[in-house]
Parts: sequence; structure tokens; C-alpha cells
Amino acid sequence: MAETYVSDQPLGEGDLAAISEHFETSPASAVIRWAVETFGDSIALAASFEDIVLIDLATKVAPGIEVVFLDTEAHFPETLSFVEEVRARYGLNLTVTKPGPEAAAHPCGTEQCCQFRKVEPLRRALAGRRAWLTSLKRTDGPTRADAPIVGWDAAFGLVKVNPLVTWTDDDIASYLADHGLPVHPLVPQGYRSIGCAPTTRPVGEGEDPRSGRWSGLDKSECGLHL
Repeated sequence: MAETYVSDQPLGEGDLAAISEHFETSPASAVIRWAVETFGDSIALAASFEDIVLIDLATKVAPGIEVVFLDTEAHFPETLSFVEEVRARYGLNLTVTKPGPEAAAHPCGTEQCCQFRKVEPLRRALAGRRAWLTSLKRTDGPTRADAPIVGWDAAFGLVKVNPLVTWTDDDIASYLADHGLPVHPLVPQGYRSIGCAPTTRPVGEGEDPRSGRWSGLDKSECGLHL
């Protein structure tokens, strides 16, 4: 299968499945290059900035790619500082979203907080786009175990590209070390998956990395990847 597709032709779900299968053994950079060549300026990268590996890979392919950071107004101060560090390092074309006024009734930790502080702001940021890049990995948890490399995102109405989906935590750690990338300052303190401050805790030895997210709540996803 060719690695470049005609950018102005719509891709059906069958096309996307075939493309995804084709990329199962390809490097992440090849996936990103295909996505950028296919969708051009109509693609954006949504980053938590814990996922600096994706930013590093994507900006090597497309230095001006739009990077979207979802400021929930409940992040750790260390996260906000790290965003600025990474912005300066790469000279990012960075868009920072903010919750709308309707989020005031849904503080962090309440049932619909992520809907109003993450999902809806991202929906606005992706409006008019044809595709988005994410750092989703199958090893993140059971709800992501079958995630494709390329697929149709019905929730947002566009193509979703997951270049790192086949990577393990060891792959990420090796890339960080081999390329001398900075890590989120909370990682050395035991935070393995970092979200909002009120609902994120460090994890112990042997715990699932995402067990520190929404600890004590009946929740494992924010809604961006459902």
C-alpha cells in the first residue's frame, strides 16, 4: 500500500482500517509523516505534555504543527511550568484552551468535570479539522487495548491518528533517554500518569500507572478517548 493518500479525497472506515493495518510495523515517524502529508494544515496534535515524545517526533516532521494543550484550570503548577519549558524548547505553535463559563458548575473531581473542562474545549479547538494526533497507547489500560493506529473518531467527527499506540512504557523511557528529552517534574516523585491535581496521586511499586488517576472514583477515562 502506498504511504501517501490524495488529501482531498474522503477516507472511509475501510480505508482507515487498511491504513492502520499497514502501519502496524512502521515507525511512528512514518505514521506522522503520512498524516501530515494527507491532512496538511487540517491536522492538530493534542498533548498533555507528559507525552513529550509525540511532540518531539511530530515537530521533526512538521515544525509548525498546531499543538493543543487543554488547560482545565486544575493542573499542577509543575504541569503549567513544564508546558512553558516545552513550548520554548520547540518554539511550538501552541494553542491553550480554557473551559467555558459553563464549567464553573463542574469543579475538578465532579461527575461531568472532564466533559466541560477537556472534551468540549477540545471539540472547539478541533472544529473544522479533518484529523488529530494523540499519544494514546494500548498499554495505557484495558479500555485502550484495541486502539488502532488510524481510525474514525465518531465523537469528534474526524480521523484520529495514534502514532505511539504500539509503544510500551519501556519504549517511551528509552526514547526519552536516547534523545535527552526533559521529563515532567512530577514523574520522579512517583506520578506515572498525570492529570489534574485534585484527582491525581503518585502510584506505588507494582501499581498500574493509571491507578493514580481519579483514585477512589468510579472512573478511568476523561472522555477524550472513548
